[in-house]
Amino acid sequence: MWIYLLQGIGYGFAAASQPGPFQTYLISQSLTRGWKRALPAALAPLVSDGPIILLCVLVLSQVPDGLQRILNVAGGVFILYLSYGAFKAWRNFDENQTLPEISNHQNILKAAMTNVLSPGAYIFWTLVTGPILVRGWRESPVNGLGFLAGFYAAMISSLAAIIIVFGIAGKIGNKFNRALLGISSIALFGFGVYQLWKGITG
Repeated sequence: MWIYLLQGIGYGFAAASQPGPFQTYLISQSLTRGWKRALPAALAPLVSDGPIILLCVLVLSQVPDGLQRILNVAGGVFILYLSYGAFKAWRNFDENQTLPEISNHQNILKAAMTNVLSPGAYIFWTLVTGPILVRGWRESPVNGLGFLAGFYAAMISSLAAIIIVFGIAGKIGNKFNRALLGISSIALFGFGVYQLWKGITG
C-alpha cells in the first residue's frame, strides 16, 4: 500500500501546484476576502471530483490490458508535458503579478464548479491518476484507498497552504507559489519517467 500512498501524495501535491483557473480562483479569494474566509474552498475537490473519478474509473475498468499499457505510456508523456509546463511557469514566473478580483458572493460550490468545468481534471484522471487507482484497486482495495487518501490529503493541505500564505503576505505568497512550481516540475518529471517505464515494461 505504501507505494500507492506515496504516489498519491506526490500527485496530490503536483495537482495543487499546477497553475490554472481553480488555483487562480483560490488565490483571488484569499487576496480579496482573507485567508480565513477562503480556506473552506480548498475542500472543493472533495465535492467536484467524485463524479469525475467515477466516470473515468468506469471507462478505464472496461479497457483491455493492451490498451491499458498504451494509456500508461500516453499518461507518462502527458506527465512529462505537465512537468515542462510547470518548469516554464517557474522560469517565467512574475513575482509582482496581480490577480483579478472576484466578487464576495462566490463560495465553495463556485470553486467546485470551476474544477468540474475544467477539462484538466478529466484528462488528469483519465491519463494519469485514474490508471494508477484502477491498478491499485485491482491488486487490493486498500491500495486504491491509500492512493486516494494520499492524493487528497496532499492536495487539500497544499491548497490550504497556498491560501494561507497568499492571504498573509502577497509577495511571500508569490515566492512560495514559485517554489511550489519548481518542486512540482521535478516531481512530475520523476513520475512521468516512472509511468513511461511501467507502460513500456508492463
